[in-house]
Amino acid sequence: MYSKTGLVKDQQVVQYAPLVKRIAYHLMARLPASVQVDDLIQVGMIGLLDAMNNYDDTQGAQFETYAVQRIRGAMLDELRQCDWLPRSARKALRQIESAMNALEQSMCRAPTEREVADKLQVSLEDYQQMLLDARGCQLLHYEDFQSGEDGDFFERHCADDSAEPFAKLQDERFRAKLIEAINVLPEREKLMMAMYYEEELNLREIGQVLGVSESRVCQVHSQAMARLRSKMKEWI
Repeated sequence: MYSKTGLVKDQQVVQYAPLVKRIAYHLMARLPASVQVDDLIQVGMIGLLDAMNNYDDTQGAQFETYAVQRIRGAMLDELRQCDWLPRSARKALRQIESAMNALEQSMCRAPTEREVADKLQVSLEDYQQMLLDARGCQLLHYEDFQSGEDGDFFERHCADDSAEPFAKLQDERFRAKLIEAINVLPEREKLMMAMYYEEELNLREIGQVLGVSESRVCQVHSQAMARLRSKMKEWI
């Protein structure tokens, strides 16, 4: 006989399955094309089930808030186990960042795509393909979160009431520097970043707003992230 608890869990799975899909499609903007969204959704569903089994409503957090953390965490854990960004893409990304940094210092402004392409001595089309290949770059790569010590970047650096004053100061300076870097992005890239990170729109939705294809949104996102990484190198 099917238990009442089992029925409730089935209902929750149906209710929150769209949440898993939304998180997966949102995360895809930061991942290479080799990562399949269906694989992320499958892993995310395992995270959802884990959230259902471990949720404690006496801790004060809403279930959806807790579930989002477990779903995204399950996806990121899966990605950490894979070599999800090829070395060639990382090399291309470093070249893009270096070119951007040199151009910004010489021109005192954000370079255009054409200017970066010229600096790299490639065609605009090849440069845009490099951006697509570098899809999956983050402000910090997952490897940058590893210190060789116990715990990860977030556990060691997230500010809390018990954090050391110097750590808090560093965190505040990092945030201030990041906000400054975002504010000087070209308007189109700044708008895209706001839609992706603040409004949590996915690639297709952003493309509809901007009137461009999903692949073009990926290029713009990769370029914006490369600009931010070049400005934040002292923190990485």
